[in-house]
Amino acid sequence: MFARGSGAWKRATSAAQASFRTETGRSLSTAENGSQSGRTGAVSGTGAKQKRESDRQFLISVLESSATKRDAKAYLQTFGASPESGPKKTPAFTTIVHDGLRGQNDVPRFVQGPVRVSVADTSEVPHIAIVKLRDPQTWDDALLDGVAKTLTQLRDLGLRSVIVLDCDLGDSKGAQRQEVVSQQTDRIIKAIGRYGSPGAELVSSAIWKTNGASQKLSSVCSTDLFVGFGRGFTTPLRHGHIVVVPPRALCEETLGFTAADANEIIFALANFFSGLQFDKGMITEGGVESSSDGRHVRKAVVDRIIVIDPLGGIPATGHGDGARVFVNLEEEFDKLQAVLAPQGDLDTPTSSVGTSGDPLAKHAENLTLAKKTLAILPSTASAVITSPAEAANLRASPTTVNEAIVGQFAGEVKTRRWQNPLIHNLITDRPIYSASLPIGRVKPTSRSAETTPSRMPTTTLAKKGLPVTIFPDTRSGPWTPPKPGTPRLRLTDTCIDLPRLVHLINDSFNRRLDVDHYLRRVEDSLAGIIIAGEYEGGAILTWERPPGMDEAAAHGAGRLVPYLDKFAVLKKSQGAGGVADIVFNAMVRDCFPGGVCWRSRKDNPVNKWYFERSCGVRKLPGSNWAMFWTTPEVATKGQLMRDYEEVCRSVVPSWEDAKPAD
Repeated sequence: MFARGSGAWKRATSAAQASFRTETGRSLSTAENGSQSGRTGAVSGTGAKQKRESDRQFLISVLESSATKRDAKAYLQTFGASPESGPKKTPAFTTIVHDGLRGQNDVPRFVQGPVRVSVADTSEVPHIAIVKLRDPQTWDDALLDGVAKTLTQLRDLGLRSVIVLDCDLGDSKGAQRQEVVSQQTDRIIKAIGRYGSPGAELVSSAIWKTNGASQKLSSVCSTDLFVGFGRGFTTPLRHGHIVVVPPRALCEETLGFTAADANEIIFALANFFSGLQFDKGMITEGGVESSSDGRHVRKAVVDRIIVIDPLGGIPATGHGDGARVFVNLEEEFDKLQAVLAPQGDLDTPTSSVGTSGDPLAKHAENLTLAKKTLAILPSTASAVITSPAEAANLRASPTTVNEAIVGQFAGEVKTRRWQNPLIHNLITDRPIYSASLPIGRVKPTSRSAETTPSRMPTTTLAKKGLPVTIFPDTRSGPWTPPKPGTPRLRLTDTCIDLPRLVHLINDSFNRRLDVDHYLRRVEDSLAGIIIAGEYEGGAILTWERPPGMDEAAAHGAGRLVPYLDKFAVLKKSQGAGGVADIVFNAMVRDCFPGGVCWRSRKDNPVNKWYFERSCGVRKLPGSNWAMFWTTPEVATKGQLMRDYEEVCRSVVPSWEDAKPAD
């Protein structure tokens, strides 16, 4: 990162501002001039200073998002605007001088002079996040203000929010519950309003409840909640407002309001915005919209489900304190739900202290919400589960860690700025920390050089993910060397799609594998294979014996070396969806938890990624190879290190275009 105040920092700042002005139409120059297009009201004095600081921090968060060129391209393709498409990034109303008698959209308007018209593109399908705020009544004003600021920043970056309140009030009576909900709704709307217009808009009567459980409202579920007044959401969203939804529904039968579960509201909203809600027998204003040929119309693109909960992300059971960085729902959901069950053996993180309800049940509830909603959303959608402090970009100082964790964010708590996980995720579609990064390598994200406690992550990114297929199956335990002469796995077995595997390797390495040579080489040494999804990523691992030893001698002496022979990810999946992390984690956690070694060309650009995930690396003198390993304390085991090195030197490559460096 550049040193602030340096010429490089200023040039990077100017370049970033120019890029965002050009590519997204959103001017970030407010860090210098104290004003922002699209926000009404004069800003002066203390307010102007606070706004400049807020915009400066926003710009820094964007610059520090660690986005690669691939990330930036994907972000701009999804959330950027071009002259040919998308809404004009101008204030909701502006004064336009018309030429002659032609008005907006070339419709004849018999007026003269400037005309005040709306320039909002009502045909735009907005990108939105459905945000759940749990227990906002336990947050102090400073914390709520920080969360509101982050949500407005997400809107500035192209992601608009629909906020659903979840005020967990236990056995509170109706009147008391309603009073708390009204107070928190008002607090949130006011907090968002402090960051300019368009602000937040309350939508209190758009969620309806059917009068019978048998009435099917969706093509994918039988929930009794649905959106009965669609324009209550679509209109404010298209004009840039953040929408706030209280946890209640209008009962069809009684025409009165009743308490509703926030998770069910979120699922109903996901159905509605995705165009999956239908009910031909019910005609409601703005309810079910269809195209001329009867197909359902998507009202918005739901890119994120965001859960802001005092408990933070899903606990990283067995991997240290903090939260799981990434959850592959396709592969891990059932396992995590079993761990989070009441009988599960879980060291609950300190953040659960002082929160209402069973923390395990709340974590399981959040995980189920992510699974249920992402199942009906596009594969590119994801769920982010984080704490209010993380979402507000605030963490506690060393002397007040415990108080901050339990949600007692008093005004005197000293805080420092950290990288915002929600902004980072929006721009990169990744968690701040890689899911395959060893927990000991996770570093604080503070920009300050001052002493700060090395806090573990409290944010979890969940995706639909990919199924992981492992041969041999590891459910009975990690891989062990087979006895000489016993049957073993072959790449030609019917359980493996060899043509797709070869295509995966060729595409990933951008080289053609000599298939016949490779099959002969691994015929008697194959340990297993890992496949992610439909051959989007994979790894081939072998049991290699040191040169000069036959298989029986190496097996008897325990000197068969676990070796990563091929690690491949399709080009289209590289840097997206966590495919590489999924394969690597399966290798080191399920297949070879005791350690594995591999080699890579010294000039391989992937070596930095390998280095961060290995326990050690050594350049092999007289060759173009670097050797990596994940075996703990391997440096103290002389014979093992020598075996690793001999194997990495002796493996014969199997490429059609063999190069001297191989």
